[in-house]
Amino acid sequence: MPERAPTLRDVAERSGVAVSTASRALCMPGRVNAVTAERVLAAARDLGYSASAAGRALSSGRTQTVALVVPDIMNPFFFGIMRGTQSRLREGGYVHVLVDTEESVEAEERTLRSIRGTVDGVILAASRMGDDDIARWSQDVPLVTINRTVPGAEFASVAMDTPNGEVQALEHLVSLGHSRIAYAGGPRTSWSDGHRREALALAAGRLGVELVGLGPYAPKREAGPAVADAVLASGVTGVLVFNDLLAFGVLDRLAARGVDVPGRLSVVGCDDVFGADLVRPALTTVAVPTERAGHHAADLLLAALDRLHPRVAASVELPTHLVVRDSTGPAQA
Repeated sequence: MPERAPTLRDVAERSGVAVSTASRALCMPGRVNAVTAERVLAAARDLGYSASAAGRALSSGRTQTVALVVPDIMNPFFFGIMRGTQSRLREGGYVHVLVDTEESVEAEERTLRSIRGTVDGVILAASRMGDDDIARWSQDVPLVTINRTVPGAEFASVAMDTPNGEVQALEHLVSLGHSRIAYAGGPRTSWSDGHRREALALAAGRLGVELVGLGPYAPKREAGPAVADAVLASGVTGVLVFNDLLAFGVLDRLAARGVDVPGRLSVVGCDDVFGADLVRPALTTVAVPTERAGHHAADLLLAALDRLHPRVAASVELPTHLVVRDSTGPAQA
């Protein structure tokens, strides 16, 4: 007769701990005493024990998998978020699954329907869904949002204060003598874009300058030429652009049209992604702590998953700051 395969209970008995402790030591070694974890691991090696993901899910009701849902995997803004969430989830013994919804609300909904029941939790980064939809999904699956909050929500969120960063950028342009400034906004479904427009409108009134609203635009480099043409037609001397990718496209188009930056037009981006200091001229932009946001989001979700009722309402807001480079300068007289 073939020898019976060792079980988790065998590992627990060999190492002198409870089955639940043995499970944590094998799946989440950072959450048990180091000496105990090593004793359990040694017992598992001696017995030749290997736990399958399916077996763990059946015995615990957990898959040890978390999905990170982003609207555009090609946008470098999300690279830091990916690193931040992945490192924390790995430490917690979870597998990190990445999903790209291609800036589509419908794709985001389809994704949540398809992964419901196959992951333990979800991190929604810059969700394009409406408040009611996000609140409804939070009742079906433990989730945390990044750069998205919902009033009265019963789930955790992490926000990066880009509205304040945009106000810093506006004040910077005003200090250089600019009095007519454009804001080239992002997608209509962007929560962050709406809050930036509100903050900029209030700041422009306080500073006594004219703010010209443009957009919405897709947050991609390819949309930059349309932004640049609209900015030049508006007669402004400075422009705040929704993100760095869009600003890169703006700089490309302005160079092709022979427009001097910053002599004729000052350009400010947002995110401080890789390459912002490499384009010419180097881009003045709002720096955002994406990796820290990923850390916080993963920590909040892991805390929720440790509770009997995995619903935790908490919010974290991270500051942003302006990085001044060569794409901004004094307004022409």
